[in-house]
Amino acid sequence: MTRSGRARAWVAGYCAVLALIIVGPLAGSGYLLLRDAVSTPRPYLTDSALGLGAAAPRAVPQDALLATLSPLIDGGLLVKAILITALWAAGYGAAVLARELLAAPTPAQLVAATLALWNPFVAERLLQGHWSLLAGYAALPWTAVAASHIRRSMSGTGTLSPGGYAGTTPLAHHTAVSVEMSGGDVSDAPKAGSSTTDSGGATGSAGATDSGGATDSGGVGRGAGGARAVAGRFRGAGGAWAALVAGFAAAGLTPTGSLLAAVVGLALVGRRGFLPAVGLWIVTCAPWLTATALGSGAEPSDPAGVSAFAARAEPWLGTLGSLAGLGGIWNSEAVPTTRTTPLAFVGTALLLAIVALGVRAVWALGRDGRALLIIAAAAILLPALGATGPGLALGEWLVVHVPGAGLLRDTQKYVALAMPAYALCTAAACATVRTWARRFSTEPEVRGDTGTSAVAALFIALLILPLADLAWGVGGAMRPVHYPGGWEKVAERIDAPGDVAVLPTGMFRVFPYSGTAPVLDPAPRILPNDVLQTGELLVRGHAVTGEGNRARTVEEALIQGAPAGTLADLGVGWILVERTTPGPCGDSEKTLSTTELVYEDHNLALYRIPAPTLRDTATPTQRRISTTAHLLWACTLIGSLTAATLTQRSGTRRGTHKSPSA
Repeated sequence: MTRSGRARAWVAGYCAVLALIIVGPLAGSGYLLLRDAVSTPRPYLTDSALGLGAAAPRAVPQDALLATLSPLIDGGLLVKAILITALWAAGYGAAVLARELLAAPTPAQLVAATLALWNPFVAERLLQGHWSLLAGYAALPWTAVAASHIRRSMSGTGTLSPGGYAGTTPLAHHTAVSVEMSGGDVSDAPKAGSSTTDSGGATGSAGATDSGGATDSGGVGRGAGGARAVAGRFRGAGGAWAALVAGFAAAGLTPTGSLLAAVVGLALVGRRGFLPAVGLWIVTCAPWLTATALGSGAEPSDPAGVSAFAARAEPWLGTLGSLAGLGGIWNSEAVPTTRTTPLAFVGTALLLAIVALGVRAVWALGRDGRALLIIAAAAILLPALGATGPGLALGEWLVVHVPGAGLLRDTQKYVALAMPAYALCTAAACATVRTWARRFSTEPEVRGDTGTSAVAALFIALLILPLADLAWGVGGAMRPVHYPGGWEKVAERIDAPGDVAVLPTGMFRVFPYSGTAPVLDPAPRILPNDVLQTGELLVRGHAVTGEGNRARTVEEALIQGAPAGTLADLGVGWILVERTTPGPCGDSEKTLSTTELVYEDHNLALYRIPAPTLRDTATPTQRRISTTAHLLWACTLIGSLTAATLTQRSGTRRGTHKSPSA
């Protein structure tokens, strides 16, 4: 293995270790069941899983993916695998971003990876159960690298790596930063117009352009050398496009993740690639865009959710400070213990100090660095403004009048967009501190990589220690649970059409086996028929109404003790009673007395309602359209990942180029 390969293996291994330290308890048997995270052995491909239920398609195509693969692989293992892969990819992607845009050496890459993995955003979203959102978070640095390379390859301002989509930094903007990061002296940098080597091995002027066709980005003139360089640029652009689509599709596991990746990718891809990138992004959005269009009968989101889900000020920080420190989630219970102590202020101050040390270098990168910094600033300032009176009023207006604006109500999750810029800044900060130390030190200068390693080790410690309870399942809060065997037996008994109503009413449960935190009812992801849910949430003591009108009518009928015939007319064929969780049941015993008991144990009881009037939420045509959209997304994801991987391996075998950090 080459030196470059060993360095990359070390970075990848480091990210894997950090990811496993974070989710360690989940390595045991059992299922993730924590607040919004619900993994089950065998979810089913219901209308709700396709996004065709009464509620907004917030978990599309996530639920359909799990339902499709779970007959082959246990659903709990799938969720764990996706979560661990996402965390690893977030860390390693940040390292790759620092390597490709800054030519950062291995120690600085480790700092960038640490920032991406070990921060309040990751901790709070894990505690909230947003494992699939972290897939979109993980795609951001990869999307940035791919989009940056597309812009440079199409404009002829950068060379191509063997991978075809991880290009080097443009010399005119980045040489000084790259030399400084690798421990050299800026005076040793080649000047514009000096001889360089392009991806085909030809030499030419670094400052030349391809305008008029006289020379290419590597300075190669007309003829065979120029043709080879142009061909290499198109090969690289093809790999970059494949990587960009893969980033969009992977982030598109949820609608929010898709929006996050779109912001980064479209901001960096450049004018020439913008419209094609928009088109490809829309293709990766097919599942949730289709579900939104087909679900025209769904109610708009409750405007009360805007204030309920607004960013929250953490102790000693205020809303702006909390967001700048990558924290501030709306749920005060979904935070690590350290974020409720003065360590929240200390950790945020240290994080922002390290980031500030690298801002100047990242801004000097040119368009890529500046775009990411502007995105980061907007991702912090806009959610902070959204938590003010005028911001809340604007958000409520959007939710009422703009279809799909409910995706914007949890504004804090968009602070994820700050991660790529923060990762670059923390990596660049290593060079800044080394420069200061060399300038003011009277001791003989130590070797470049040794000095960088010492600074990187200090930064890693300063990032990790104030948030030490992110380790081991965020202080043990994330742990696998085991469902009672009755769940499987209930699923087997549901062998006839009809939706399922659930008692007690409400969306959340507190089971003896699930811990003290409320969890989403697992019934919709365990039972083969659609489970009626109102989508109503209780946030900060206020009820946020969901979109499930028929479910709300069914719940009211159950609470009032309506006869089984009334529920049958509403399309209900089954009633599941979850006996070990608190919640309102009202006079539902009157209803249950008019039904047929088909299963019961200590935890669960299942009742059948004969001859329900089927009230399908979707038609066969809508199901076919939605299924086709999901297949398109899956094929796009698999195809783009395969194309990007093959392009990288092909380029590596040719050995045409080594990145500056090699």
